[in-house]
Amino acid sequence: MKKIFTLLLVLVALPLVIPAPGQAIPAFARKYGFNCMMCHTAYPKLNDWGQRYRDNGYQLPGQTGKEKTMFDSHTPIALRTSVGFNGYNASPLTTGSFDLMGLDLLAAGVMHKNVSVLLIYTPRIDEPSADAAGAEPLQLGALESANIAFSNIIRNALNVRVGRFEPAYHLFSSKRSFYLNAPYEIYEYRPNGTFAFGDNQTGIEATGHFRMGFKYALGIVNGTGATAENDKSKDVYLALSQTIGPGDGQSAGQRVGAFAYYGNQPYAIPVWNATADTIMRLAWSDRSKPLYRYGASGSFNWKTLNLTAMYMRGLDDKAGNFLEKSAKDCEFQGAFVELDYGGLWNNRLIASVLYNWVEPPSYGAKMIPDGYSVPGMINAYSTLVRYYLGDWNAVNVALHAEYTYRTHEHKSNKELALFKESYYSMLVDFGF
Repeated sequence: MKKIFTLLLVLVALPLVIPAPGQAIPAFARKYGFNCMMCHTAYPKLNDWGQRYRDNGYQLPGQTGKEKTMFDSHTPIALRTSVGFNGYNASPLTTGSFDLMGLDLLAAGVMHKNVSVLLIYTPRIDEPSADAAGAEPLQLGALESANIAFSNIIRNALNVRVGRFEPAYHLFSSKRSFYLNAPYEIYEYRPNGTFAFGDNQTGIEATGHFRMGFKYALGIVNGTGATAENDKSKDVYLALSQTIGPGDGQSAGQRVGAFAYYGNQPYAIPVWNATADTIMRLAWSDRSKPLYRYGASGSFNWKTLNLTAMYMRGLDDKAGNFLEKSAKDCEFQGAFVELDYGGLWNNRLIASVLYNWVEPPSYGAKMIPDGYSVPGMINAYSTLVRYYLGDWNAVNVALHAEYTYRTHEHKSNKELALFKESYYSMLVDFGF
């Protein structure tokens, strides 16, 4: 295993001294004849120009109304996938295999002045399968995003997006992260198995940006991710940010932000066996219970260094806390800090370190039912190196090496156990 890992590391390092021409150009780059780095620090992460282009409904700032529509230009379709070697270790289990990482199909563009669309589809892939037994497909079919945006209803100050989209309370996009296997843990944490902060949502969102660097977003969504809403209540959120200095906080300027989310979600109610004093089954409640998420963020730039940080607190109604006999509200918190560096010509080399932590609800050990364990503190340390192949026309093929070490506590009414695991990947990540 060590020999294989060393060989793959050499293969990743080799292009640092032997450049190669690129072959693929993403959809927007094809449309304008731009380099991919016009909109990306290094794909998939947007730079300031790319963020402004997105905020303007996929119209070049200052060129609104002069854009070629989807009907007048090349079909705006792009693909992305990753292939390579993935390893996992959680003693005594050690595995490693060559894998495909799924496929994303993306279409986006301008349909009419100030009217644009975005569609991201992940098709179902039955072969190769997701596990050695071949029991599951590699990827389930899903519409990750499908929305239409009406831009400049009030110039810059009011833009409206309708459909399924990545909501603006994602102060840092998990969809455009350099990391392929290390999520923002607080985005994915579900204390009661219902609401997932990291999911795309279906609803309507209003956004605006102003010359002084201020941005806002206000949305109303189902709050159920990809599943259907089963009650009439809707979730609402507000996100605010301020950029200080030139730039948009992506690759220049210093940006701070805050958000608040209020939702209502159905909960599974425990049915107790009084004799055994254990949970026998769960019954869904017919009423929604409140949940809250709120937090703050910062994005700070110096030359080619970008430091991002986000902190979030959450509170779910005690109806979802069925793992403690004397139920109380589920309160938790978490954060991540990420430092990215872009080096060499055209940011061909990206290096990054990421730290995640999540502190779950503080269950009292004596109040945990017998036979149950509850999740404890999560700490995850990740690092990666990416090197992009290609010439000036396209740098959308990346050699990617990533490593994560993760610890996760598990608490019962008898002991506290620490689960340790590590992941490593050597991949080729490409889009065209």
